[in-house]
Amino acid sequence: METALDGRHMNKYNNKPEPNQLTDSTVCVLIGHSIEAITSAVVLASLGQCVHLYADKALLTQQIQQYGFEHHLQALWQMYEQQQVIISKELPARADILIKGYESAGHNETDAQNTVTLYWLFLDSIKSVWTEESWITAFNQSHQQALPVIMSGIEQLGHVSELAQRLQRAWVYYVPFVFLQDGDAYSSMLNPSLWLLGEKTASSSQHLNVLKPLMQHARATHHADIAMIEFARSSIMAMLATRVSFMNEMSRLADSQNVDISQVSRIMGLDERVGSSYLQAGWGFGGNTLPTELAKLQQSSRTHSLDMPLLQSIMHINEDQKELIFRKFWQYFDGFIDNKTVMIWGGSYKSGSGRTAGSAIHPLLALLWSYNIRTLVYSDKAQHELAELYQQQPLLELIASPYQQLCDTHAIFIVSWSPRDQLDIAQINQQAMPVFDAQNALTRSQINSLVGDYMGIGRSK
Repeated sequence: METALDGRHMNKYNNKPEPNQLTDSTVCVLIGHSIEAITSAVVLASLGQCVHLYADKALLTQQIQQYGFEHHLQALWQMYEQQQVIISKELPARADILIKGYESAGHNETDAQNTVTLYWLFLDSIKSVWTEESWITAFNQSHQQALPVIMSGIEQLGHVSELAQRLQRAWVYYVPFVFLQDGDAYSSMLNPSLWLLGEKTASSSQHLNVLKPLMQHARATHHADIAMIEFARSSIMAMLATRVSFMNEMSRLADSQNVDISQVSRIMGLDERVGSSYLQAGWGFGGNTLPTELAKLQQSSRTHSLDMPLLQSIMHINEDQKELIFRKFWQYFDGFIDNKTVMIWGGSYKSGSGRTAGSAIHPLLALLWSYNIRTLVYSDKAQHELAELYQQQPLLELIASPYQQLCDTHAIFIVSWSPRDQLDIAQINQQAMPVFDAQNALTRSQINSLVGDYMGIGRSK
């Protein structure tokens, strides 16, 4: 394997140091078990840094296994652990134990041999172990007040800024992971589309030399005070969710007008005022980031006694949209769907990911099983997670090929399908069964080639 930067950045592992390379005795201390923490550890190691990652080891192992579909990230993690460039350690019950370990040779001889260059806290991961009061007190009592502290995570608006003010040090930062792409986490952090940096002290990013390569490789960057970056992060995510829900609402009108919403999306994208991103109608959005962001926004609005009807509509449309493809199935068979067998392709919340959090497959399966419908599911990346979640469900069968047992099924559902994988229309046509495309994965030419009926979201045959 080449170096993690594929030769674009030289580091201490190929004996050509970068200008700001740290000595072997310096470490970046990361605290958390999230995919953001894991990705950050691997990226920092790729930039030539030594990383100590503190986490609940069981949850960390579980997270790495769940993200097995991130093959490149997982391979680099294993390599850096073997080289002890990344050292994962059990998160102690108290923050002061961790910090004192790097301050006092008498307290922890192993950690005392290393000089910390920064602390990076992933707030979602530490909540169950450390109270905010305890870790803030530990950092305030530390003798390392000149060291930068970075925080990451999705919190209620203004909360990270409040935490920064409670920390009695100047170099406090907030890095929101607006750039992270599930399924391509490593590359999307190494070359971020948008790098936002919240600073407690204005114009102080020079204290984060370790992260300088990431800032330099970002397609766009912006530094501002932490409260501003928090608000920007939340606004960006809410806008993306709004675009998705708007197109899904328009798709229902397109159905009634016999208009292909996918064609409409392409036309809209030609207008530079609109742009083309997040205009694809489908079953909605899932994952952790957008739903968590909207929930935190809702908390913020309630805290300030503000009514946000648009936000409520976005969330309502998204939840209802996840059941729309089932309703099309029910209507197609005039309600006579009991005891049928169906094929489902894909289970993750987006193509390329192996995570099923917030995916339409969960309400779809529940509705199908309520009619005693046997479900054959092909989902290469999400297979393991689905097996874990539904191991006691007799109506679920996970299969190794999308075309396996097609002859036994009455319909095909498409939940998430990678555009890189060509659909075999000829094999589908051998059975001439209806296709219920919740992702609008089929092209117009593929739809026209189908022998059987096709029902998409805002488009039909």
